[in-house]
Amino acid sequence: MLSPSFPVSAAVAAVAARHIAKRIQPSTTLNAGWKCSRCRSLPLKPNSGRPNFSRQYGTSRPPPPPKGSKSSPRRRVILLASTGGAAGLGLLAIGDDVKVAYEAAERSGRVASALYINIQDYRTTLSQTDTMKDSHEADQLLKACHQRCADRTLRVLEKNGGIFIKLGQHLSAMNYLLPTEWTNTFIPLQDKCPVSSLESIQKMFKLDTGEELFDYFSEFSPAPIGAASLAQVHIATIRETGQKVAVKVQHPTLQQWAPLDTALTGFTFRTLKRWFPEYDLEWLSSEVEYSLPQELDFQCEAQNALRTKAHFARISSLPLVIPDVLWAKKRLLVMACEAGRRLDDLDYLDSNGIDRDEVSATLARIFNEMIFGKGAPLHCDPHGGNIAIRKNNSRRRGANFDIILYDHGLYRDIPEDLRRSYAKMWLAIIDGDLERMKKYVNEVAGIGEDKFPLFASAITGRDFTIVSSSITKPKEASEQKTMSTALQEGLLVDLVQMLGQVPRIILLILKTNDLTRSLDENLQTRQGPVRQFLILARYCMRTVFHEQVDEINSRGSPYWPPNAIQLLSAWLGFVRVEIKLEMFELWLSVKRALGLKSSIPEGVKAGSVMDAVTATLESATMAAA
Repeated sequence: MLSPSFPVSAAVAAVAARHIAKRIQPSTTLNAGWKCSRCRSLPLKPNSGRPNFSRQYGTSRPPPPPKGSKSSPRRRVILLASTGGAAGLGLLAIGDDVKVAYEAAERSGRVASALYINIQDYRTTLSQTDTMKDSHEADQLLKACHQRCADRTLRVLEKNGGIFIKLGQHLSAMNYLLPTEWTNTFIPLQDKCPVSSLESIQKMFKLDTGEELFDYFSEFSPAPIGAASLAQVHIATIRETGQKVAVKVQHPTLQQWAPLDTALTGFTFRTLKRWFPEYDLEWLSSEVEYSLPQELDFQCEAQNALRTKAHFARISSLPLVIPDVLWAKKRLLVMACEAGRRLDDLDYLDSNGIDRDEVSATLARIFNEMIFGKGAPLHCDPHGGNIAIRKNNSRRRGANFDIILYDHGLYRDIPEDLRRSYAKMWLAIIDGDLERMKKYVNEVAGIGEDKFPLFASAITGRDFTIVSSSITKPKEASEQKTMSTALQEGLLVDLVQMLGQVPRIILLILKTNDLTRSLDENLQTRQGPVRQFLILARYCMRTVFHEQVDEINSRGSPYWPPNAIQLLSAWLGFVRVEIKLEMFELWLSVKRALGLKSSIPEGVKAGSVMDAVTATLESATMAAA
């Protein structure tokens, strides 16, 4: 256990010293251990002369503090001393590289100071609230503590940049897990990211390609058109062809500090776990350690983009645009220039006659296809900065807009068995069938009966009383207040512990659900969640139908009379549900055109669509038995 008299900073200093001792310096390649599994087999070749652009694409309350620990009254002195200790250790580790040592100690000191002060702030506040009789006053005191700690943490994230910005962006979307004071404070990180200088980019380009930046590009915008936590994008023109392109460049200093920052992130969550063991968020730092190497390799990103583009090329009804990849290096990615506006630019949508409800439905189809489509890759970082929209009047039928999807660094593949169980779980949720919910939640996440209501609320973003009755009801402010109150009253502890137990792929699906739900809420549609769940039900039914077909085919020839009869029965059931769901979507469109509220009457839902869904699901279950 850490001693609070010389707490976090000294330990962080040790973390910094270990990494400084490795002489952290910029390099042109990442360590082999930092390559994703898909790209690990790609050979590393020296860069010389003009790059070979046609080759590989790397496309309740916390427990009391430990016995015997006392809070020091000289906090400021201790923090300065411990931060100085980090600097001293760094200098001893690599005496010849003073600048790197100083910067490492500075980064570590920021984390250490904020971590220590926040821990002490929460301990003091919780001690005070425990003795208060007025619950409202206690809540206000705790809220103020949340805000102070969130503000301190924000300043550290902004100053350190890099993966700390990335972490803050993720935390800002975790409103089901963190107090609103934290999530709201971190929202600016979605757009407030560091910008690397043109000079540093030129040096990196030379290192990675062996060629001067302006020997390859005749024009290269000095200022980026967009900056994110890990990279920024510039508009440029290729000298030889005159083609206008978008060039994604990794922040040059990111590779240098990624190992140290990853270690600091892990250390922060381990320390929080020691002081507040019921709030175990180590799974979050573990995901950072696993995902970051893939996001830092733009050759892997290019491969993901090519694969996604190929998959959606077969679905012409979806107006999804994936920018073409021209070539990629580990820290450089050159793509076709596909520009658009942010999805939450409602003035742009309305002034161009783009129906917000159709945009919402299109997003639902795109990401449901990624989750349920056979062989489809799942984009796990669909926040507002990675999706754009533009007007497109070239189609005779269908949408009058394009959805542009950027940043393909973080992808996952969902195993077929998990995809099918996940589909059945959602059908059970839509139908309000508690017994089937329990069964498939266990299959999907290994969650027992005692925790399944909590998991259902986490994955839907709705209160369980709504999940168990009719999830198609619009979300009201009173529901959000009920959920926030439940978290404050101890449910948060169970939620944190549960998330530490579920498979990593489920965490990423949860993250994708959170981000897409946030995108949809920002569109401020008129139809509420009804159409979203109808679209979801269609994709789930399709998944169940394909499972039925595979099961029947596994028994022998589809032309054998019993198999043929079962195939016909499964197909008729699937078509029947498809037609009914299509009719309901058409009905919602008519109501929307008339300016009426979009909702599904309870009697109609129970007597038609959901009965058909249940019947088909039962058929699928019998076929698999």
